[in-house]
Amino acid sequence: MLEMEGLDLLDMIAVATAHERVEHVPGVSVLYQTTASSILVKITDGLRSSEVQKIGIWGMGGVGKTTLVRTLNNKLQKEAATQPFGLVIFATASKDFDPRTVQKQIAERLEIDTRLEETVERLARRIYVRLEKETNFLLILDDVWKDIDLDLLGIPRTEEKKGSKIILTSRFLEVCRSMRTDLDVRVDCLCEEEAWELFCQNVGEVARSDFIEPIAKAISLECGGLPLAIITVGTALRGKTNVKLWKHALNQLSRSVPWIRSIEEKIYQPLKLSYDLLEGHAKSCFLLCALFPEDYSIEVAELVMYWIAEGFLEEQGSHEESMNEGITMVESLKDYCLLEDGSRRETVKMHDVVRDFAIWIMSSSQDACHSLVLSGTGLQEIRQDKFAPSLRWVSLMNNKLERLPGLAEEYCMEASTLLLQGNYLLQEASEVFLQAFSALRILNLSGTRVNSLPASCLHLSKLHSLFLRGCANLTELPSLETLAKLELLDLCGTHIKEFPKGLEKLESFKHLDLSRTIHLKIIPARVVSRLSSLETLDMTSSQYHWSVEGEEQEGEATLEELACLDSLQALSISLSCSPSFLTKSNAWIKRLKKFQLVVGSGYVLPMRHDKRRLTISNLNLSQVSMAWLFSCTTSLALNRCQGLQGMIKKLVTDNKIFVNLKSLMIENASINLSGGKATTKTPTPDLLPFLEELHLRRVNLVSLSELQAQLGLRLVALKLLELSMCPNLQTVNEVATFTIPNLEELDISYCDSLKNLRGTKKRVGSVLNRWKS
Repeated sequence: MLEMEGLDLLDMIAVATAHERVEHVPGVSVLYQTTASSILVKITDGLRSSEVQKIGIWGMGGVGKTTLVRTLNNKLQKEAATQPFGLVIFATASKDFDPRTVQKQIAERLEIDTRLEETVERLARRIYVRLEKETNFLLILDDVWKDIDLDLLGIPRTEEKKGSKIILTSRFLEVCRSMRTDLDVRVDCLCEEEAWELFCQNVGEVARSDFIEPIAKAISLECGGLPLAIITVGTALRGKTNVKLWKHALNQLSRSVPWIRSIEEKIYQPLKLSYDLLEGHAKSCFLLCALFPEDYSIEVAELVMYWIAEGFLEEQGSHEESMNEGITMVESLKDYCLLEDGSRRETVKMHDVVRDFAIWIMSSSQDACHSLVLSGTGLQEIRQDKFAPSLRWVSLMNNKLERLPGLAEEYCMEASTLLLQGNYLLQEASEVFLQAFSALRILNLSGTRVNSLPASCLHLSKLHSLFLRGCANLTELPSLETLAKLELLDLCGTHIKEFPKGLEKLESFKHLDLSRTIHLKIIPARVVSRLSSLETLDMTSSQYHWSVEGEEQEGEATLEELACLDSLQALSISLSCSPSFLTKSNAWIKRLKKFQLVVGSGYVLPMRHDKRRLTISNLNLSQVSMAWLFSCTTSLALNRCQGLQGMIKKLVTDNKIFVNLKSLMIENASINLSGGKATTKTPTPDLLPFLEELHLRRVNLVSLSELQAQLGLRLVALKLLELSMCPNLQTVNEVATFTIPNLEELDISYCDSLKNLRGTKKRVGSVLNRWKS
């Protein structure tokens, strides 16, 4: 009850918080197209009409409905001062409509905090109350496949909320009618001239060359004016100058027409041309993306790990090189318009039509890509007859499966990938199910309720990657020594108490994720040092703290064991607060490409340059000499540390310069500034000449100039400065007087003694991106 009251209070605060009336939605604009512009005029007229509350925009898949409403949204953003709506909300419904997912999008736009255990009805009431407080609103609901009960989402009825409007897009006019739209606008394919112009934009000037233009125009016609097909085919042919290739492309499109019976299949054939032009493993990389649910934003890192496990990418170099190769593949597929940017950074997704096409390829084929894809469909049970010996990939992720069927031993012996993650009701990966998948290379059980691994899992001799992320019921594992090919094990967020057994006997094991293992307490001695191929060890926010030799508990591993791992490239661990580690030069740390070292306890927020990060808490810095570690650190966070001035003084005296350190955070620090500006008879070198980011929180400084003098910082390269909860801070004149010449962003909060902001704000307004005070 108290929690709900707290949420209501947060909602009230959210109402009072200023927000943008319209948020920009990424995407291309079609304002230059005559057809699109005329449609936008119809929609705009509908928005202005008092007789229209709901507008339906309908048309076939890939015709550009989403692009159209994105353009409308962004047009309203540019006209923010004159457009009539107090708030514009953009949300996506998707084929497999889940009210909770749509509610979450709306809640995020309204800055409403949601809870996992909160019911749909409860969240709907909160959304309704929040929208009722708006003068009026516009809800753009994209990709609607069936009648949606807007009351269930918490959307006030537009006939009662005067001035508010709803726009929905759908492939079907029937959906618009069932949702009682007042105006239905059909989006047709482009006319021949506009289609040709769009085709040329994507192909380039080669389309207008003498020998290719007649063929190019014929291919453009074969695309049927469908923007998605035109862009995809055009991009695939971009820069191609071989006339024979163009003739072959036209022949492929032309020959497929007679046996296409539905409009959806007419979409697939242009897409297949682009697919057929993919070389090497690119086809398989593309198809694997369709294993994820519709409108799902796929983490690029996860996708690339799957590709590596399947053998689509070379593993001859380092893990970083393989990841870079994977990212290059992602960008290539985006260039072919077969993938697009996801809703978050470093994610991608498939257009729903492109995904439908990929599934059509996999489901209709009986060759090496035959697959079963039922991800995100709300599946509660799966029958035996859905499986076949020819299946290569099986994706049942993000469903509501409670149990798995029994299958004959090695029945799906060709299957290399089995995705079961996100089935939060699944309590067991049954023995009689997994025994059918003897050739698995990828098994993902993340986010399920499994509490153990069946014996059949331990017989997967080809298994490359095992994902158990977020399996909170998993407290222990059997020995994994029989998984001879295992290279990746993800135990993030599990409740295991001991280091997994048997890994030291796996010659190829490379990647171990033990992040957020809040119950991990035991890592036996002389085990980690035997992981000779280990490249990455992630123990971010793990309960386990490493100790140096001589300070460890009897029988436990020490930090020195990590020094034995010659292949180690990325490391994230917490250490006991040990001055001896910081004082002693550990050359092996310098060879790491990435590290996150947390010395002591406490959590500090991430910064921009955390590739090599050092966090130190509750330590007297004057007792240690860390120049060797600072020299290879890109990001440094100091929390509740004493002796800061003493350490800095010694570093300045020794003429130390740390060119790699670009981010610095000092939190809960007491610095003696009573002497005012330090007097310097001879110039001293800038300790951090390339520092770009500085966060000062709960530091007792009076002015930046005093801090600069005391810490030997000139801040000439500084781009971001945050000053928070510094009660004695009186001035930031350094900003106004251009002594921090490259500053782009200034955040000031809870500095109650701050004065003389007038000149500073003028300076801020001219050069900074953001101002908080």
